[in-house]
Amino acid sequence: MSRAQVWLYRRTNGRLGGKWRIGAAFRKPVDTLLLDHRGRKSGTVFTIPLLYMPDGDNLVVVASQGGLPSHPQWYFNLRADPDTRVQVNGEVRAVRARTASGQERESLWRRLVEMYADFASYQSWTDREIPVVILEPRP
Repeated sequence: MSRAQVWLYRRTNGRLGGKWRIGAAFRKPVDTLLLDHRGRKSGTVFTIPLLYMPDGDNLVVVASQGGLPSHPQWYFNLRADPDTRVQVNGEVRAVRARTASGQERESLWRRLVEMYADFASYQSWTDREIPVVILEPRP
């Protein structure tokens, strides 16, 4: 399903596939971006659609994996190679990923749950702390 969303998003500059309308987002759609990440073992570049929240010049994404017990592969890949790019609608941006921690994470988490309430459910379904990833612009 995500491959189809990536294909549509790229071909329409986010006009199709640019809004998440499932679960808590049914009545309050959430913007999506496309995140590239390089496989830490294979070196292959993968692309995944993710919900995001703007935070000044930064973009914030969540490694929730729907509340599953382990972090998604893209998160491990970004930790190994944090310099990547995202596509937001028709704009491609170079970014560097870092994981928020402490008070910064808590502040962002509250805003993320306000944006998409299902994140709180995902956190309740797992024992791991769901990572909040900040994508900072780079030249």
